[in-house]
Amino acid sequence: MEEAFEVRAVTKYVRISPQKVRRVIGQLKGKQVDEALAMLEFMPQKAARIVSKTIKSAIANAEENLGLSREDLYIARIYADQGPTRRWRRFAARGRIRPIRRRYSHITVVLAERIS
Repeated sequence: MEEAFEVRAVTKYVRISPQKVRRVIGQLKGKQVDEALAMLEFMPQKAARIVSKTIKSAIANAEENLGLSREDLYIARIYADQGPTRRWRRFAARGRIRPIRRRYSHITVVLAERIS
């Protein structure tokens, strides 16, 4: 099997930690796009909706820009990188503060065409 084209879609500054996103995307590598979307539909995690939107964006890029068929596309690479961390604070007893780190992530999906 050969790979002809690769199509990317990136979602940046998503307000969820990359560790939580990686739990979801670990199950999708190498799957056909329709199978991956069906799996994401039944996952209860918040990250599943965000990853689903990113995959749909990559499919739309492939169909509109390159004229590729949806049935031939599969997920070649998918990863979540860490974005900026926003530091926050919560007040605690006896005049102290507790630090809170609000993490952001960047999700990248690379689809490739499978030629049989």
